[in-house]
Amino acid sequence: MFTGIIETLGTVKSIEKDRSNVHFTIESPISGELKVDQSVSHNGVCLTVTEVQTSLASGEIKLQTHRVTAVEETLRRSNLEDWTIGTLVNLERCLPMGGRLDGHIVQGHVDTVAECVSVEEMGGSWRVTFRYNPTPEHLLVDKGSVSLNGISLTVVEPAEDLFSVAIIPYTWEHTNFHTLQVGDAVNIEFDIIGKYIARHLAVYGSGRKP
Repeated sequence: MFTGIIETLGTVKSIEKDRSNVHFTIESPISGELKVDQSVSHNGVCLTVTEVQTSLASGEIKLQTHRVTAVEETLRRSNLEDWTIGTLVNLERCLPMGGRLDGHIVQGHVDTVAECVSVEEMGGSWRVTFRYNPTPEHLLVDKGSVSLNGISLTVVEPAEDLFSVAIIPYTWEHTNFHTLQVGDAVNIEFDIIGKYIARHLAVYGSGRKP
């Protein structure tokens, strides 16, 4: 489980296609601390670390990378297919037992993508608006929580297929949102509590059995 509080940014160093899978090598300040089989959120996608490499020069760490693999289902639902060499990726390690839930409950299971349609500077903060394909099970509530590229954010004025988020300067500078442009796709994970409520109403509210 994650919280949507980004630890650091990673940089895509290599991309290797393997049939329907894609292997990504990421360089980041925390890569050398990771372990094989560890789950890490990459732009909100929970991926398993398959390899860790640390290179030394004159006794000092010069390069830390880790490798992850995205399968076809992950590629289909997320923006990982848009990654290129040099892409900045939001990284978050799992919440430790007893840790603080500073954002909201994020599973790392991306539901779909949304398209950025506007980025407005608001005198020290930013309002970013997205368009997405709404479905009954994917709920957005004004002032509710949503994960975008793994960042825990508050929904502002959701409409039929549009919603906005407000970005404070710290989040803007310390995540990949400062690289976001109109037309870019971001990963969305809708609030898990809202998804369970929507599923319950769809099944039991209609009188159908699950």
